[in-house]
Parts: sequence; C-alpha cells; structure tokens
Amino acid sequence: MMMRVPLSLCKETVSSLLDMPSGVLKSDFFSPRRHKQMVVILMGATGTGKSRLSIDLATRFPAEVINSDKIQVHEGLDIVTNKITEEERCGVPHHLLGVISPDADFTATNFVDMASHAMDSIVSRSQLPIIAGGSNSFIEALVDDKHFRFRSKYECCFLWVDVAMPVLHRYVSDRVDKMVENGMVDELRSFIDSNANYSKGIGKAIGVPEFYRYFRAEPFLDKRGRAKLLQEAIQEIKRNTCRLACHQREKINRLRNKKNWKIHQLDATEAFRRSGGEADEAWEELVAGPSTEMVAQFVCDIRSRAALLTSPAIRVPCGIML
Repeated sequence: MMMRVPLSLCKETVSSLLDMPSGVLKSDFFSPRRHKQMVVILMGATGTGKSRLSIDLATRFPAEVINSDKIQVHEGLDIVTNKITEEERCGVPHHLLGVISPDADFTATNFVDMASHAMDSIVSRSQLPIIAGGSNSFIEALVDDKHFRFRSKYECCFLWVDVAMPVLHRYVSDRVDKMVENGMVDELRSFIDSNANYSKGIGKAIGVPEFYRYFRAEPFLDKRGRAKLLQEAIQEIKRNTCRLACHQREKINRLRNKKNWKIHQLDATEAFRRSGGEADEAWEELVAGPSTEMVAQFVCDIRSRAALLTSPAIRVPCGIML
C-alpha cells in the first residue's frame, strides 16, 4: 500500500520546490536517477478537455506531453482531427503528434514502442511525462503489457476528465459546427480523392468517410441538393463522434471496474454548461485545481516512499509493504 502524505504537508513540500510564483517545480524533483519514474495519464472521451488539462498541468510542473490519440498521431487534417495548435501548446513540448505519414498503419505496438522512447527521453531531461489522448486501447497496451515492463518502471497517476453525456453531446455538436466554420470542408476536399483508403491511417478519421459521398455526388447536384447532402454529412459526423464518446467512456469504466485501475474521476460537466469567464472559473475549480493537487500529492507520495526505502536511518520490518 502506498504511504499517504497529508495534503497540507504535500503542499508545503511542493511550495518549497517552486522556482517561480507561476508554480513551475524545480526539475531535479523528477530526477532520472529515481528507482521508479512517475507518469501522469489523462483519459476521457473526445471533447472533454484532455488537451487543455495537459497544458494546465505542464505549465505548473516541469512536464512534456505525449499524444495517445491514434488519429492525431498522423500528419494532416488538423481541423478534422482537432489537433491542439501551436498557440494552444503554450510552448510545452509535444510528442507523437502529427509525426506519422497519413496513409501509414499505426498499431498499438507502434504506439507502445514510440511512447516508451518518448518517456525515456522526457525522464532523461528530468521532466514529468504526461500522456493525453482518447485512444484507451493504446493506453491499455502500454500500461498492461504482458512483460510487465511499464509497471516495473513507472508509477502512474490516472486522471479521467468526465462530462455528462447529454452535455457533452451538445458540446460536440457545437464543436463540429465550429470546425466547419474554420474550414473543415475545404480541408477534407483537398484530402479526399477517388482512391481514398478509409481502412488505414488518417483515412479512418471521423469526417473522411462521411464526406466521401458528398464530394462524389456534388458535381451532379443543384445548389439545393448540395446543401441538403452537406448537412447530412455534418449530422453524420456529429452522430459518429457522439458514438465514439460513449464507447470511450465505457472503455474507461471497464479499465477502472474490471481491471481495477485506480483512476481519479473529475466531473467537468458544470464547466461545459457555463460560458465565458464563468466556464473558465468552473474548469479551474472542478478540474485544473483538483488535478494539480492530485499530481502534487502523487509526486509527494512516491518521493516519500522512495526516501523511506533508501534512507539508511530507517529500518523497514520484513513483510511490511510501503
């Protein structure tokens, strides 16, 4: 059982390690000389704010982000795949984001290999790896590999950003409309051709197959027919995205309930119900703030346990697990 450190003491410990008032911890706190390294894994359905939370945490701790979205790993279709922009990254280094050829297969095994290398690289710079993305099958393959390599090397803090499905479905619908406003149709038009392969690579992204029928029929339709078919394609994207969100949420529940992953659930529903500054305040109160405390507590717990196990002044009786 992991030894618990009182949160008040943890806050004091973390505060003593601050370089700046913004909350950036000294990098030696995540020394690569540790026996077991720490990693934070952010989970959640599409659209729940995993990327936003990854930046919140990476600007409060010395951290780098590893993308675990199996579609966003590919180059191209930045609007369709809703990749985090350079501006939104706030200077935080990102790995496995837009680095694979659009038509290449990318398997769970590929992800495990590349994510493992990225984590080693991040740790070597005394940084905290933050894995964020919606492809839970990739995360499961990484964490529960059959050779137990990951768990023998890393201690995990799992954070789940959750939003009530009716609220999330409304948000997803609005987000698709904004993607259309931002040029999604033209982006898809330049990508799709008569030989598009929807069975591999970025061709499997929601939006590509839905618009294939529209672009093939467009030259043969009048203005009214094109508008009707366009709306049908957009509505299909919304339906398929909502189905994906439900599937992702079910998978996280399975990992938590059947595989006993200790996943901390953060309810962001109220932040999605509100707008403007009120939404930002709710996000900080319900998601970013609690997540920061959980990660700080996690770091303090692991560091304290390591100190007990390595200190020559402390004798741990046989049979007692810390």
